[in-house]
Amino acid sequence: MAPRLRNVLKSILVCGSVFAAALGIAQDSASVNTNAENLIVVLRESKGANKQDETLRPFGKVRGVLADGREIELDTSWYKYLGDMHIRLVFDGGQSMQSASSQDLARLRLSPDEALKVAVSNLKRLYGAPAAQPWSGALMQVQSESTDLNSSYFLDREFWRELQAQHPQGLVVAVPRRGGLVYAPVSDEAAVADLRFGAAALYAGGGSGARLSSALYLFKDGRWSVFQPAIAQADTN
Repeated sequence: MAPRLRNVLKSILVCGSVFAAALGIAQDSASVNTNAENLIVVLRESKGANKQDETLRPFGKVRGVLADGREIELDTSWYKYLGDMHIRLVFDGGQSMQSASSQDLARLRLSPDEALKVAVSNLKRLYGAPAAQPWSGALMQVQSESTDLNSSYFLDREFWRELQAQHPQGLVVAVPRRGGLVYAPVSDEAAVADLRFGAAALYAGGGSGARLSSALYLFKDGRWSVFQPAIAQADTN
């Protein structure tokens, strides 16, 4: 299957709407391998949130409505993360994804933090290590073998530590949409100003299904913090 189509299918099955997530689970639970080696992670938007620390906090059970009108309650491994973002632990089936449940993590004997480390490691094994490439002016972008999963490499702390070794004052990072992960050294004021503008444009033009975060983030001393808060309004559509 062509990589582009593969990415589209993945987007559909782990998109932001509760219904699509529920439908993906219902359709693929019999075919997706739920072993630890298939566990990966995706980032998604939490509109209106402005979480200031990286501590993983359970999203709680999610309710959805199927096409036949039935209401279901999903026990998902979704966690509030940072700024206006949350993470979703999912099993990668190649052409589809299935959301992991808390029971899945218990079966695999993984805490949420341990599961996240395993998921990032699997992400790099399955879709390659992230690579920094020029984007615009002094701005750099992060690329992988799967465009739709570029944003997940925000969670690759080892990668950002290596980059920060070149920029001791830290890096300002934007993840405005699933295929976009862009950064600039915090010491380069002009580049940071360009990043503010470019990230806002990417976020605004992403559409509700592709948008991820309207905030900017700072990576320094091995940790993430919010550099610029997310857009205040609850609905940016």
